[in-house]
Amino acid sequence: MKKIIILIAIIATMQSCNKFGDTNVSPTLLTAASTKALLTNSEQSIKGLVFGTRYANFYIQHLSEGPYPGSSLYSDRNVSSGSFYTGPLYNLQTIIDYNNSGDASSVGNGSKNNQIAAARILKVYFYMLATNIWGDLPYSDALKANKNYTPKYDSQSDIYTALFKELTESGAQINTAEQGVVGDILFNGDMAAWKRFANTIRMALAINVSKANAALGKTEFANALAAGVITSNTQNIMYKFVTGDPNNYNPWYDNYTVSKRDDYAISKTMTDYMSVKSDPRLSIYAETLAGGVIKGLPYGILATPITNAYSRIGNTLRDQGSPLPIFTYAQVLSWQAEAAKLGYVTGGDTEAAAKYLASIKASWEQYGVYDATKYAAYIATVAYTAATGQKQIVTERWVHTYLNSWDSWNDWRRTGFPVLTAAPTTVDSRGIPFRLSYSTNEPSQNTAAYNDAIARQGADDNYTKMWLFK
Repeated sequence: MKKIIILIAIIATMQSCNKFGDTNVSPTLLTAASTKALLTNSEQSIKGLVFGTRYANFYIQHLSEGPYPGSSLYSDRNVSSGSFYTGPLYNLQTIIDYNNSGDASSVGNGSKNNQIAAARILKVYFYMLATNIWGDLPYSDALKANKNYTPKYDSQSDIYTALFKELTESGAQINTAEQGVVGDILFNGDMAAWKRFANTIRMALAINVSKANAALGKTEFANALAAGVITSNTQNIMYKFVTGDPNNYNPWYDNYTVSKRDDYAISKTMTDYMSVKSDPRLSIYAETLAGGVIKGLPYGILATPITNAYSRIGNTLRDQGSPLPIFTYAQVLSWQAEAAKLGYVTGGDTEAAAKYLASIKASWEQYGVYDATKYAAYIATVAYTAATGQKQIVTERWVHTYLNSWDSWNDWRRTGFPVLTAAPTTVDSRGIPFRLSYSTNEPSQNTAAYNDAIARQGADDNYTKMWLFK
């Protein structure tokens, strides 16, 4: 009986604690991740999803693989887009949701307008990357958690229209007079820089869409230019890695030094193009071997060892804290050159030539190799001509975007430039892929939406041309 009484007392005490226990809980205690942490985490995803995912580096022949030439032989199949959705896209949507609901997790991390605008802009950046890789994807039904496990696939055309709208609205939503976003490792809360980021993404999208919908591209390019894009190398948008922080090392440092891999070198395609023109960027892009030699690795062949036999990525681009470019002034000038050639802006070939040469100069200045005499000699070897203007502009942009190869893969699929020769022995004789196929679980887990996308876009393989590039 005594034991029963004690048990009743314990139960009563537990019930009392359940009833009044929340009186000891701070009403300001966060029960979810703060929006500043979500923003930091989303931005850190750039390391893996942009610079750590290397398909484009090999497709566009910035780099060659040695002992394991898989991507160079076009063996990539059924690659999941899930890391975009479960990682940065979901985090960024949560920032928006928390701010709209007034959740305590958003308090003190920037004004509501600026937090939502930054999240929307970064969402566009990740969606742009994803749709350019796979084509049609879940968009309007996505990021709704348990409310929709089988989102429809939106057409790439509709996604692009939506992304332009998001950039227009989010750019206008930014208020530079209000508190900037906290947890921002890209711009340190500088909302004017976020505006430039939005407009520069918009310009990239406008060039990407130039083949599929020239009228839309022309309108959006003009809007982006008028709203304000990168106008100098001091405004370059770089992803900054952190010396001394193993979680934030440059991914090429991780590869060569931490993991001690012997896989990758600059491609012979690149060195053949650059060396005959005495391009001083080559000594930045690639290691100099014994005897002062820079030697590119032939593309798409089995080769081992790499170290000391071929030139790996240059030391200044693969140190612990070496930054890598997201968007740069030279890119923007190059897009303006192509825009003039396409008739997006006035000036025709005269304007195209001026911006083309300016983009090369800006690239040299970015990499710290500009010399007036050498520059004059170089541009004499790549002098602009109207008949080959677009080819020259896009090819020089390919040289500039070394290691940030997604833009060049877009260009090659859209224009056929630079002119590339596929690997000599490949998994698929059709050569360089035009997209990546969806993950293997999509046909069974999201059957109706998957089938609808395939019926609209075409066969789910790496050679179906998506809307942008048809």
